[in-house]
Amino acid sequence: MPRPLSDLPKAHLHLHFTGSMRHSTLVELAREHGSHLPDALQEDWPPQLRATDERGWFRFQRLYDIARSVLQRESDVYRLLREAAEDEAAEGSGWLEIQIDPSGYAATFGGLTSAMELMLDATRRAADHAQIGIAVVVAANRTRHPLDAKTLARLAMRYMDQGVVGFGLSNDERRGRARDFDGAFRLAKRGGLLAVPHGGELLGAASVAECVDVLEADRVGHGVRAAESPRLMERLAERGIACEVCPTSNVGLGVVGRAEDVPLRRLFEAGVPIALGADDPLLFGARLLPQYELARQVYGFSDPELAELARQSIRVSAAPEETRKKLFQGIDDWLASDG
Repeated sequence: MPRPLSDLPKAHLHLHFTGSMRHSTLVELAREHGSHLPDALQEDWPPQLRATDERGWFRFQRLYDIARSVLQRESDVYRLLREAAEDEAAEGSGWLEIQIDPSGYAATFGGLTSAMELMLDATRRAADHAQIGIAVVVAANRTRHPLDAKTLARLAMRYMDQGVVGFGLSNDERRGRARDFDGAFRLAKRGGLLAVPHGGELLGAASVAECVDVLEADRVGHGVRAAESPRLMERLAERGIACEVCPTSNVGLGVVGRAEDVPLRRLFEAGVPIALGADDPLLFGARLLPQYELARQVYGFSDPELAELARQSIRVSAAPEETRKKLFQGIDDWLASDG
């Protein structure tokens, strides 16, 4: 019998706030608030997505905005994070770093600061409820002005003592170069936050290199296109810069045609640190555990290699030392158990 992957302790470092919502919760909240959901978020869920062209990305964003709109009460935010934490615990995650953009909720919850404080309080309660560690990455939006990103970087630094550990950059790489946001990332790095921008998803290896060279990334969200450059993979390995690889998302957005085409094995064998992630389960239909199942069933990872993937996710996280030791011991115990 193979060792249960849900029993393998791991860290989840690439999960977006809105996209972490359970599909059943989306449907229920939409009904409560009288919101209309398109077929792609109801009967035809998960939606068929392909964002490699502008029209496809627009459709992805439209569905995302519809999902965001059902979170209208503070209790909805608390529910989303409580359920996300429960799901993480059930899949073996002992540490979660969830990405939030409070500007997307500022109009609903009384402004940028109020939205931020609501999300942080909901995060703390969810962590206590599910008995896992949860931290927050504040992520700027590439499609907005770089000055907005600076505002978010300053906001993130204000709440470092309340669970904010990183500063990110999300949305369509084609609509905002990493270098345009170097000022915000300089602020964040100077303040002690991890730099975790998205790169190498819809654009190639040069996008990853720009995140590393200009934004001084500690991790790169996705980063799979780094596999197109052996020299870049060598640099990532040498500097210990991790790629947060999200296989199901890569297929869902058309970054690759099939799960088999995600270069997870190539990156791993090149020594690039990897943290598997689910990205937006609400839109892609799969949480973290199926990513580990793909590693086993599609990419041929042995149990010792799966254990190493889990260790890497913890090593490149912001988890405190006590949490790390506990999770590392759990991985050793999992590997020592009978399959």
